[in-house]
Amino acid sequence: MMKTDTLDQIAYELYLAERDVYEVTKFVERYPELTVETAYDIQDKLIELKCKHEQTSISGLKLGLTSKAKQHMMGVHEPTYGVLLANMAVNAQHPISLKSLIHPKIEPEIAFVFKQDLVGPVVTVAHVLTATAYIAPAMEIIDSRYLNFHFTLPDVIADNSSSSRYIVGSQKYAVNEVDLVNMGCIFTQNDEMIATSTAGSVMGHPARAIAWMANKLIARGQQIRAGDIVLSGALTGSATMHAGDSFTVSFDGMESLSVQVER
Repeated sequence: MMKTDTLDQIAYELYLAERDVYEVTKFVERYPELTVETAYDIQDKLIELKCKHEQTSISGLKLGLTSKAKQHMMGVHEPTYGVLLANMAVNAQHPISLKSLIHPKIEPEIAFVFKQDLVGPVVTVAHVLTATAYIAPAMEIIDSRYLNFHFTLPDVIADNSSSSRYIVGSQKYAVNEVDLVNMGCIFTQNDEMIATSTAGSVMGHPARAIAWMANKLIARGQQIRAGDIVLSGALTGSATMHAGDSFTVSFDGMESLSVQVER
């Protein structure tokens, strides 16, 4: 059992690393007793620090490591989730600055925005779809605070699952307007295709990933709430961002979404 002051210290170290843009080493090397559940406690404390010191508020949640390939690549065995804050939202009309980021990467996502709370006892895919106000194309910028982007599952969870920035398209679509299993996705960097995928690459159905997270939250006395934006998980691998880059995600049946990185 880790002491509360140790959890507070880890959360504060992660907060400072993000604020002052530097890398830290994996906490499991110092604290081998760090577990997944304890890591979510640290994540909660980190979010409290960020809300207080950055004068922001929670806008939603995000899933991470939803594909088996990504889990294998990062050396973990299950998805993770993190919290989105209002000051993480990026306007696609403005170039994105990388100055405050350590080693930023970008991924295509489908955003779900909720009109109802997701409550238990058990949340299913059908519950997720019924509670969804609309979906929209999105991208997430991830940025691990760990040295060389290397971490264990507890480490990445404590670091708010590498959350950093997110962009959501302006067009809204009902869940029954698109095929959330077979809808194709094309991800381009500087007008060159770098990956293709389908919506079902996220745990067979992106709503299944959200249901998984909703049930994890309920077990911790938390929940997805009406008004929350939820990024349902990356449809492809991430792309490293460089000054002057442009990225576009195109979905069958939905508008494309593009962002530009500052030169």
